[in-house]
Amino acid sequence: MIDNGFSIKETDKRMQRLGVAGSDVSAILVTHEHGDHVGGVARYARRYNIPVWASYGTAAMMKNFDSVQCFNSHKPFELGDISVEPILVPHDAREPTQFVFKSNHLKLGVMTDTGSITQHMVDVLNDCDALILECNYDREMLLNGVYPESLKQRVMGDWGHLDNQQAIELLQHLNTATLQHLVLAHVSEKNNSHDLVLDSVSKAIQCDRAWLEVIDQEMGMAWRNLTTNIKSNETLHA
Repeated sequence: MIDNGFSIKETDKRMQRLGVAGSDVSAILVTHEHGDHVGGVARYARRYNIPVWASYGTAAMMKNFDSVQCFNSHKPFELGDISVEPILVPHDAREPTQFVFKSNHLKLGVMTDTGSITQHMVDVLNDCDALILECNYDREMLLNGVYPESLKQRVMGDWGHLDNQQAIELLQHLNTATLQHLVLAHVSEKNNSHDLVLDSVSKAIQCDRAWLEVIDQEMGMAWRNLTTNIKSNETLHA
């Protein structure tokens, strides 16, 4: 599990939709200490006796935790048969990370909550078999929206979030031909729309709009399988 900002009841409800339970979770990875990402982690970890992992900087900012296992943000580490590679990202937190997961010769990238694109991000995310990517806001909608000026500047800043065009710019630096799935995430309800995200990304990378998916904040997303090739039985659930 990556992050958890929900109550135990809400988390269990979402897990049940996926056919799994809290007792099936072997680890919770925390990307950074903001409440919408870490607010439900401690309670859920205690309920199901799940180890929690975070960078040293993130762990230092996490309160009310019994224990946190820290990883080096510059080195991959192993969780079972999955290799986890942290990615340091520019975001307004202590030591925020995103992740690349590798197993069975498959590669899944998760990239949300970052304010700008770095060469390191491009290098690590290239040749993914699946990618979950932030498309947080449309710049014009944000500028003309209801957020106070200070919040607008935070979101648009180099340590805030990726807008649709920044996400497209990142994709254009990657080899998207290897992707079996591209899922667009962290879409603002007030400063973006699913249709705008799907239209802009599909046109930019010249793919079928129906091939893309935007994660719904209420319903989440269903499981996706990654396959090494069409004749192989090796899969990674994401």
